[in-house]
Amino acid sequence: MTHQIVQPDGWAKPVGYSNGIRAKGTFVQVGGQIGWDEKGEFQSDDFVGQVEQALKNVAAVLRTAGAAPGHIVQMTWYFTDRDAYRGSLKEIGEVYRAVIGRHFPPMAAVQVVALMEDRAKVEIVATAIIPD
Repeated sequence: MTHQIVQPDGWAKPVGYSNGIRAKGTFVQVGGQIGWDEKGEFQSDDFVGQVEQALKNVAAVLRTAGAAPGHIVQMTWYFTDRDAYRGSLKEIGEVYRAVIGRHFPPMAAVQVVALMEDRAKVEIVATAIIPD
């Protein structure tokens, strides 16, 4: 079975995410990825730049596990500045589509007081299912 979006009848269609997804296969959990590179170094303090790098990190972990961004079944985004997130939605959408594609799994977005790395502005956790 491939991934199937779950949308209750009569609900407004969500934009940029889905309300649910159904999948069967091999489970892959991607731990929280922040906006630093493979050497653990930040190349940018820009919010969107860190989002892009965090998404690239998620994709790299997925590839290593034999998965692809289209296999993601859930994402949780933690960020330190809700206004920066809201004010950058267009740019975030562009980098999201460039890295993940037009795949919009269920997501949660949470503002937090701080992340463990002082320079980190965003942390993204993802769950994927590789179809049987």
